[in-house]
Amino acid sequence: MPRALLIVLDSVGIGGAQDAAAYGDAGADTVGHIAEACATGRGDRAGLRQGPLHLPHMAALGLGLACEASTGRIPPNLEPKGPLKGAWGYGIETSKGKDTPSGHWEIAGVPVAFDWGYFPNTVPSFPKELTDALIARADLPGILGDKHASGTEIIDEFGAEHMRTGKPICYTSVDSVLQIAAHEETFGLERLYDLCRIGRELCDRYKIGRVIARPFVGSPEEGFRRTGNRKDFATPPPSDTILDTLAKAGRLVVTVGKIGDIFAHRGTGREIKPNGNDACLSAAIDAMRGLGDGGFVFANLVDFDSEYGHRRDIPGYAAALEAFDRRVPEIEAVLEPGDLVIIAADHGNDPSWQGTDHTRENIPILCFGPEVEPAAIGKRSSFADIGASVLAHLDVGHAGKGRSWL
Repeated sequence: MPRALLIVLDSVGIGGAQDAAAYGDAGADTVGHIAEACATGRGDRAGLRQGPLHLPHMAALGLGLACEASTGRIPPNLEPKGPLKGAWGYGIETSKGKDTPSGHWEIAGVPVAFDWGYFPNTVPSFPKELTDALIARADLPGILGDKHASGTEIIDEFGAEHMRTGKPICYTSVDSVLQIAAHEETFGLERLYDLCRIGRELCDRYKIGRVIARPFVGSPEEGFRRTGNRKDFATPPPSDTILDTLAKAGRLVVTVGKIGDIFAHRGTGREIKPNGNDACLSAAIDAMRGLGDGGFVFANLVDFDSEYGHRRDIPGYAAALEAFDRRVPEIEAVLEPGDLVIIAADHGNDPSWQGTDHTRENIPILCFGPEVEPAAIGKRSSFADIGASVLAHLDVGHAGKGRSWL
């Protein structure tokens, strides 16, 4: 039986969302603006990268053409230089919101039709009933933060006081999220996870999508840094995703990165959670190398979003895209006859945009494998077409949203 690999490049949007203005994102274009910045020298950083954005393998898979279909222009240096090697198109999000769960759930066949809850951009941000309950149930001396903030800036602001008082740092953003940061050593990692489990239960009444543990280490003297032990506590999808469908069909599923957290560990099979893009991609490639017939590997590469998009780091984002592109031949090398690979995204996070939050964008869809003919698959009216195509390729019945292009 055929096998499939789905890789989500977290936040690698390609602009053009028709409803972007409703989210304050009209004109945002993650890949396009990175390419334009690199072409004019704004993507250079000594010791990291320089020059035009160089993505020859993804360009050959149709990335530049997908950008052109979405926005009307091919970004600088993303024209395919030779024969195309895959099928390409772009996806339109129908879900409400522009966060990770909305994008991934829709990819997996369950568009979000309801409104998420959000915490206001006020100080304090959180309802008093929520913070009082969190403090009481977790036996805390109090909390710090209680506002919208950048995850790196807020630990710099409150890290020393947190270590001195034992109060965890609670913050949010324009996304449907409660984030809790705490020192791995002085507060304790498992204690932070337990605190987030309490927060998850308390946030259900507010329709908050995720409670995220944000552990960090360091000291006031040396500075603080977040670790790779982040853990997301997500509300489960409201109906069966393609992961549930494959599990019920008895298919082997391997999920890599934060996929298990995003889907509340439902139908997520064997979960592998390394730290960083390279480690996650290596794990996905290794999983494909040993995957049995009819199996599915679903991976998320989060660094594009968490390390570079939110931090508005154009050179860092460009270097991460180039690092992934260099490894595309490794993916191709493990494929067997009948295998299918889909590279996509879940939303945008334009590092040239104002603020520090996600941007509402269309996503690229690049599809390749030993028997995939180069072709345009056009505009896909929902991210759910990706999941439908995975199930069609694996010859598993599909009862959810989406229409396969296969």
